[in-house]
Amino acid sequence: MLGRRMVVRRAGAPLLRAAVVGGTAYAAGRAGARHSQREADQDAAIADVQAQQAYAQAQPPPPAVGSDITAQLKQLADLKASGVLSYEEFEAAKRKLLGS
Repeated sequence: MLGRRMVVRRAGAPLLRAAVVGGTAYAAGRAGARHSQREADQDAAIADVQAQQAYAQAQPPPPAVGSDITAQLKQLADLKASGVLSYEEFEAAKRKLLGS
């Protein structure tokens, strides 16, 4: 034994290495999850803004003061024909305009 050297391994070294690797993987997983959540939140916010813009564009312009009912009905019909108003929206606006 004089010529040979004994290598003594500490029992805690593999456990410490496993703990470090596991901790690193956990931290990376949490960071990835936070990034994914931020992207999902941003996508939802963009979708909300787009929906609000689409709704604002779908609203018919307010009728001019003093214009006659025929011109307003024609304008509503044009909006319906161009696809800005649905049939239900057209009918509701027409009923409101005609007062019935």
